[in-house]
Amino acid sequence: MSQSLGGKTVLMSGGSRGIGLAIALRAAADGANIVLLAKTDTPHPRLEGTVHTAAEQIRAVGGRALPIVGDVRNDDDITEAVLKAQGEFGGIDIVINNASVIDLSRTLELQPKKYDLMQDVNVRGTFMLSRAAVPILRESENPHILSLSPPLNITPAWLGAHTGYTLAKFGMTMVTLGLAAEFAEDGIAANTLWPRTTIATAAVQNLLGGDQAMAASRTPEIYADAAYEVLMRPAREYTGHTLIVEDVLADAGITDLSGYAAVSGTPEDRMLPDIFL
Repeated sequence: MSQSLGGKTVLMSGGSRGIGLAIALRAAADGANIVLLAKTDTPHPRLEGTVHTAAEQIRAVGGRALPIVGDVRNDDDITEAVLKAQGEFGGIDIVINNASVIDLSRTLELQPKKYDLMQDVNVRGTFMLSRAAVPILRESENPHILSLSPPLNITPAWLGAHTGYTLAKFGMTMVTLGLAAEFAEDGIAANTLWPRTTIATAAVQNLLGGDQAMAASRTPEIYADAAYEVLMRPAREYTGHTLIVEDVLADAGITDLSGYAAVSGTPEDRMLPDIFL
């Protein structure tokens, strides 16, 4: 198993902030090359970070960054990102499907445009970005596709809570499992990764209950450390899994998660109703 991501090239959708940026910074600390395909060219009035500030942070921790302003819904933007990654760094070793739209509206309240947006970004974006990178991933010594999506779970608590969003996230997982089966002979690993508790991001704060939700959440670094452990695995031996962040860390011998609490205390002390597993 590789002991470092140094010199590896990571192509990520999104990544201007939150979980994606945390994963990028963890890889960059090893000296990885990070290519970000993200829409955020200028500051958002309510959200910190752009693709450019993310690139600055990546360089500050020792990585090389290639920020590309684009939309994972646009096939030309995807092609440009793949070609620029190959041209700048000589290849692609890892694809991280991080870009995702969340809307937890119930079925009758969910706007059709928002439903379509979740399908376009979450499902189609995952498929098209991975698809475009496969010919280059084949040339990598340890190629990985990692999608930030949950295990398939058809219990009423998941499906009934927010059907439109659940479909979009399950679609990401199904795409990834399909790629794992289709490209196993090429040695390309494709796995998904999802946390057992919520992660302290702007989306959680805005959509899941403000300060209460943040108190029950863990920091994005827990996701980043688990993703790192997955990407270090031999691709030919570790594919087709729907992985849980905390389980991945436990397998790596990391059982004390107190350092990942978003606020003082532990997430278990303030757990929100678990609809995510």
